[in-house]
Amino acid sequence: MSALRGCTVLHLDNHVLAIAKPAGMPSCPDDTRDPDALTCCKDFLKERFDKPGRVFLGLVHRLDRPASGVMVFARTSKAASRLSESVRERNTKKVYAALVRGCLSEGGNLEDYIRKEQNRVYVTSTRSQGTKLAQLDYKPMFYCERNQLTLLQVHLHTGRKHQIRAQLAQFGHPIVGDTKYGGRHNLWAGASPDDRGIVSQIALHAHRLEIPHPVR
Repeated sequence: MSALRGCTVLHLDNHVLAIAKPAGMPSCPDDTRDPDALTCCKDFLKERFDKPGRVFLGLVHRLDRPASGVMVFARTSKAASRLSESVRERNTKKVYAALVRGCLSEGGNLEDYIRKEQNRVYVTSTRSQGTKLAQLDYKPMFYCERNQLTLLQVHLHTGRKHQIRAQLAQFGHPIVGDTKYGGRHNLWAGASPDDRGIVSQIALHAHRLEIPHPVR
């Protein structure tokens, strides 16, 4: 593995590049013009292989800017097509770790409908025009009674924008630090600088992504 402007390269072959994206970095260029994962990875490949001209790298999925974790990019157009099809057909397994407010002693599943409005999504229990189905499973891994926090393992079945954040908030257990969806941001007030690293931006991390290799 190698460091890459805050990212870490997890896997590299002729068809696929997998990285760990840090919290706070956009997946691709946006209006802020801040360094983004896609551009950083293109620069890395250009330098690594001394490539002239522009480098192709296909964005096949996204990870919310304030979240951290695994991302996969396609190095060829054929790989991009096949990986995108796997994502579209839900032939993937996405597992996240989320630190949420409140006590959850048992696992379960959430099935809602999500409606996107500008840069925010809204959750409803009933289907209506403009909504999309959102499904996830969750399992408690650890509970901190003192701070009333639960660490969840979340298995995402549908990949909607802000899905985990919005559904858990609607469920009454917002993600720590996620002020957009009701999570308090002052949990680590008074903590040492080292302790603050426990939660960077929001406490949501994509720690496993399983997807068929595009050529194997």
